[in-house]
Amino acid sequence: MTQTETRNHRAVQQQRGDAAAETSTVEDVFDDTYREKEGKKPPRIFVWRNIILMSLLHVGALYGLLFLPSASCLTLAWMKTCNLSIHLLFPCHMNDIFEWARDHRVHHKYSETDADPHNAKRGFFFAHIGWLLVRKHPDVIEKGRKLELSDLRADEVVMFQRRHYKLSVVILCFLVPMLVPWYFWGESLAVGYFIPGLLRYTIVLNATWLVNSAAHIWGNRPYDESINPRENALVAFSAAGEGFHNYHHTFPFDYATSEFGCKLNLTTAFIDLMCFLGLAKDPKRVSKEMISARVKRTGDGSYKSG
Repeated sequence: MTQTETRNHRAVQQQRGDAAAETSTVEDVFDDTYREKEGKKPPRIFVWRNIILMSLLHVGALYGLLFLPSASCLTLAWMKTCNLSIHLLFPCHMNDIFEWARDHRVHHKYSETDADPHNAKRGFFFAHIGWLLVRKHPDVIEKGRKLELSDLRADEVVMFQRRHYKLSVVILCFLVPMLVPWYFWGESLAVGYFIPGLLRYTIVLNATWLVNSAAHIWGNRPYDESINPRENALVAFSAAGEGFHNYHHTFPFDYATSEFGCKLNLTTAFIDLMCFLGLAKDPKRVSKEMISARVKRTGDGSYKSG
């Protein structure tokens, strides 16, 4: 084992130790025992349904730009409101909560390997949207089936949304954004469909996908320089706080995904609000002492507090 491999192995072992000290589950902690299979890679199988739908969605969004000059200020404000509400309430966008949570746990456990659904080592395009356009690597499917998901299956909200996912997408992502401006302030259905509908939805999707692509490629690594995920302020801004990705992968059990509270992190603010209202409970955080120790041990030297 080389000196670099030894350092990385120790960092991973420490990460697993940190996680074990803070949470009872290890389903989202990197598994350094996984080894990619040698030999020929499985063939890439295109999912033409997704390719066609994604192509139509993006073409429709580009066409929607033509309607921007005719959209009222109320409609543009409504578009922004839908942006935040859909992102915060339904962050998975492309899949139901159960499937997204399962794949996200696989992503953490086998990050940047063949078992990672959106492995950034396969390039920006694959990590951004390409992974949705092809069949999953067999290892992604295999590892996903082995995860302990009883907590998700026991959650009534998660399972309700899973049963009614397609209907909820049609209603919440398209019908409501389109019909509200038409009904309440007389906006045309065409503007309602293309601006707060298709254009808004496409922007939210791409902003979210940047977490898988840009935040795994560009940025600094103040908490753990041995892993790919980075701190990316642009992604944090565009994805409502999800750009503090080096922190998130170093401390995956911290609900805030950042040590800076609500700073550039509307998702954390939303969870805090839900806790205040009694709709969420027991949010886990990492102690300042653990963060400081980790920064000194495995960070890249770029850490700035506050």
